[in-house]
Amino acid sequence: MDMILENARLVLPDRIVEGWIVASGGMIAEIGAGAAPARGLDMAGDFLIPGLVELHTDNLESHVKPRPKVRWHLAPAVLAYDAQVAAAGITTVFDSLRVGSEGDDTLGAETLELADALATAQEGGTLRAEHFTHLRCEICTDDVIAGTRAFLARHPVHLISLMDHTPGQRQFRDVEKLLVYYRGKGRPEEELQAFVEDKKRRRASFGEAHRQALVAMARKHGIALASHDDATAPEVALAKADGAAVAEFPVTLEAARAAREAGIAVLMGAPNLVRGGSHSGNIAAIELAQAGLLDILSSDYVPGSLIQAAFELPERVTQIPLPQAIATVTSAPAGAAGLVDRGRIETGLRADMVRVRLAGKQPVVRSVWRQGERVS
Repeated sequence: MDMILENARLVLPDRIVEGWIVASGGMIAEIGAGAAPARGLDMAGDFLIPGLVELHTDNLESHVKPRPKVRWHLAPAVLAYDAQVAAAGITTVFDSLRVGSEGDDTLGAETLELADALATAQEGGTLRAEHFTHLRCEICTDDVIAGTRAFLARHPVHLISLMDHTPGQRQFRDVEKLLVYYRGKGRPEEELQAFVEDKKRRRASFGEAHRQALVAMARKHGIALASHDDATAPEVALAKADGAAVAEFPVTLEAARAAREAGIAVLMGAPNLVRGGSHSGNIAAIELAQAGLLDILSSDYVPGSLIQAAFELPERVTQIPLPQAIATVTSAPAGAAGLVDRGRIETGLRADMVRVRLAGKQPVVRSVWRQGERVS
């Protein structure tokens, strides 16, 4: 059935237009300015933007493990996570599932079970957003290669990020930051030094071999690749040689600039932008935006931060207009992931749309449609 949304502020790729949209068969059939050709759903002057595209969120883990030593049932955890994602305006989400266990009470060992639960829900038509898989591969763990192979044998993978959280490297170039992080997770002080030395030993033993093996797997299976926490130009050069399409959370201006020069999309955390800085003391997303080096925003651990950051960005960086800010959470991530059928309000693309009302300066998601069907 056709659906008409009228009296809306349409956020198009290059401008904002007061007008209307006709959706038919799950696609955007017509767009126009002024009065709609027939009566439809009155948007009351609210913004209508493309459905948000999320490349990196590990928020599912907090639904599976809502408290220390508590593991929630996977099926309802998946449904609650999906509902939260959709309510945040996200219509396409890359579920960031970890591969590589470190014995620190992470969910790495349960990744396949989580993927099974997601697949069952998606195949059963019970999910609101469309879900893809992003494997976060800890290259300096013993079981990351076996775990990735096992995953690929059972489920499709659409994005792989290569993570290295070794003390003295990348995000944790300052070892004290890593110690603060793990103290916050409750690791006893007397264990920390041995833990640090063990992580360094593992990196020296097999970190590079694992990285090369994962790059080879990504190429063999046609999986998009992302670097993670790049700190230096040589690290970005390595990512370029590997064929990375996205640089996730570069931790320095040098790395972000090198990524841009290499043609790699720079992704930063929306919570970083909303909070005004990195929780781990690395470069602030707003600094990269001001330098013209921010391409994509990711909600990371707070789904609602994506819409918040997109509407905040033009307020904080005046040279970025709203359509460009919205692109960081729609067309830019879609393009980096090779999804050419979504991310813009344009005829012939999917009718993934979000109605947003401003309460003062606070964006409020009022309605969400995926392929023309109301999902939130």
